Amino acid sequence: MGPLANIFESCMLVAFGLAWPANILNSLRVKSSRGRSPVFLIIVNIGYVFGLSSKIVGDNVNYVAFFYILNMAMVSFDTFLYCRYRAKDRLEDGRGKA
Repeated sequence: MGPLANIFESCMLVAFGLAWPANILNSLRVKSSRGRSPVFLIIVNIGYVFGLSSKIVGDNVNYVAFFYILNMAMVSFDTFLYCRYRAKDRLEDGRGKA
């Protein structure tokens, strides 16, 4: 893969990656998992794992791998927040019914 392809791949990962900080900040602000999809988060993370794996298997590990790892870290943190706030939401829902 040529240098231009690596630049385009990096740009794609940065573009996708720009959404995660906003999503994480929103999760931290509202402290709720309502309206969120854990399946979506898992699928996105699997996609990043496959992308990073292609770099490794294709013996093309370069600076682009950093963006895969950064995005996976952000999605993983967002998934952690989902799980944390889901438990809180369930407790609140239980209290509301009692």
